[in-house]
Amino acid sequence: MFISPSHHQAVVIGGGMAGMLAARVLAEVCERVTIVERDRFPAGPTARKGLPQARHVHVLLKRGEEALEHFFPGLGEELAASGAPLIDWIADCQALGNKGWLPRFSSGILGHLPSRDLLDWSIRRRLARHEQIHWLEAHDAVGLLSNAEQSAIVGVRVRPRNEAGQAPGEAYDLSAALVVDASGRDSPTPNWLAALGYPRPQETVIASFLGYASRFYQRPVNAQMDWKVLLLPRKLPAIAHGGVLYAQEGGRWIVTLSGTGHDCPPTDGVGFLTFAQTLASPALYQAIKDAEPCSPICGSRQTGNRLRHYERLTRWPEGLVVLGDAVCVFNPIFSQGMTVAALGAETLEQALRAHQRCHPDGDLTGLARRFQQALAQVTAPPWEMATSEDSRAAETQDSQANHEQLVIRRYSERLRALASENQQVYRTLLEVSHLLKPASALLQPDIARQVLGRTAGTTAVAQHA
Repeated sequence: MFISPSHHQAVVIGGGMAGMLAARVLAEVCERVTIVERDRFPAGPTARKGLPQARHVHVLLKRGEEALEHFFPGLGEELAASGAPLIDWIADCQALGNKGWLPRFSSGILGHLPSRDLLDWSIRRRLARHEQIHWLEAHDAVGLLSNAEQSAIVGVRVRPRNEAGQAPGEAYDLSAALVVDASGRDSPTPNWLAALGYPRPQETVIASFLGYASRFYQRPVNAQMDWKVLLLPRKLPAIAHGGVLYAQEGGRWIVTLSGTGHDCPPTDGVGFLTFAQTLASPALYQAIKDAEPCSPICGSRQTGNRLRHYERLTRWPEGLVVLGDAVCVFNPIFSQGMTVAALGAETLEQALRAHQRCHPDGDLTGLARRFQQALAQVTAPPWEMATSEDSRAAETQDSQANHEQLVIRRYSERLRALASENQQVYRTLLEVSHLLKPASALLQPDIARQVLGRTAGTTAVAQHA
């Protein structure tokens, strides 16, 4: 076993997507993995208090689905058996582009559309098969335990939550060779580090000025739509409202409407439908105006992007790693959070394997710091993709943009216009959006030549099969 007998336990703080995937990785190298979670989990694929974002659209990008299939072989088939629709991300997606509806054709880029509740429940069931993994529900992690020199984390202090009709429980300690903070956007690690004499990480925050509201609908039995996804993005600065509709298991649709600044979608039924009429196309309103709602309308304005630069700290304690939203929070509208959490788990797996080759005795020295540096490299591309669009929204608010930003924006606009008539470009754009290819794929000579030719006013590019 990689971790030596004296280092047999790991503790994961947080039972969300990032925490569950980290536990799956650690189950391969630890005798015991304890997941500390504030919630009590439901017995089936239903909502829980600690996951309010499940009430809004969640999309597992293709790269994320590949990562989950790596950790849980056959998961896609299980999701399909539970009713999650299978989708071709171009053929089954009705998307409005800069010049009208984007072309629909068989792309071969397939994925599933489970609700977040179904996906989490399916993964929890898979984790239950690993006898090394134990759940500590209804507990708060209230502090880190360090060695005498405060150079290493050796465990976590936890406290039972004060549940209805019960007195507060006494805090107690869990020892661990490795502690993983996957507690989400409100992670206390910066405060915990400061209490131990470590510097707080620098943070990059890019406000999106976005608010959104979501509702589930039952698909009408007589609905004649030939798509499973409808995308009506904002077109800043002219159209500040956007909307998406995704098919879900149980014959349901989930609809999320978004707006910028103080112009956010309301959370009453009449206002929600009225807002849907203001989108760039009436297609979404027409789809839901007679559909039966099957949930309340939930709103959110927690859409800012925040990146904590743990990789830049000159001092870092051994035995502690941080991942998921505890490191990088994305604007949910770009649907990158779950996929980046999966990529973080892959990075942890790779870091553990590389460390094992150098330290077959199980010594963990250096692992945590190297992991944070590797995670920063993995997170950088999706961060740039998400924040470039939100920076544009901020520029619209502030009327400011530097020359480099303007050049990138113009290239992006012309690229998207080209995608509406060029299937090869559209597919490449989709592959980049799903993190299957790096953004540099959009600068390859064949594509750049056509984009720059369009800039120079050359003739329209030929249609690609």
